[in-house]
Amino acid sequence: MIDECAKAGLHGRLRRDREALLWKLDGLSEYDARRPLTVTGTSLLGLVKHVATVEARYFGEVFDRPSPEPLPRWQESDGSDLWATADETRDEVIGFYRRTWEHADTTIDGLPLDAPGRVPWWPEPYSTTTLFAVMVHVLGESARHTGHADILRESLDGRTGLRAEHEKRIDEQSRAAHWAKVEQAAGSAVRGEAGKSSSTR
Repeated sequence: MIDECAKAGLHGRLRRDREALLWKLDGLSEYDARRPLTVTGTSLLGLVKHVATVEARYFGEVFDRPSPEPLPRWQESDGSDLWATADETRDEVIGFYRRTWEHADTTIDGLPLDAPGRVPWWPEPYSTTTLFAVMVHVLGESARHTGHADILRESLDGRTGLRAEHEKRIDEQSRAAHWAKVEQAAGSAVRGEAGKSSSTR
């Protein structure tokens, strides 16, 4: 009973993060969905592709249930699972993610939490694991990257929130006032630290 409750809780949070991550693409131009938004080249569509690949591998080959479709290369020098190529459409990447959900959900629904698995890319002795450990790991990955996506989307048009009904849009005047308040606090803290340092000399 406890195992089923734990599984349902983890699975529910994973489903929530999946939907939130996809929502971050809504209403964006093709360019904004796939362009690099950090110095390391992170993009919103790239995050979706990466998280889809993570789920496909962890809920697939780890439990000897490999994905029924070819996967992007995994952790190679070109980082091909982290960005969308020019010939990959947004619909293709999203479709891959949704099909991955179905495959992952079949694994999650079909196995008990203590089902054994093996993660060949983890070092020994940690490569032997269970469905519970993998669910916690993948949920952590999903939450982390959904948080990244939230910040990237905010930098594009100010949209924040977990899903459409939670969306928060602050008018530009209020946003600028808040930014100035945070900046002033940061500057005051630095000046205060500098004052303390000089007084102890």
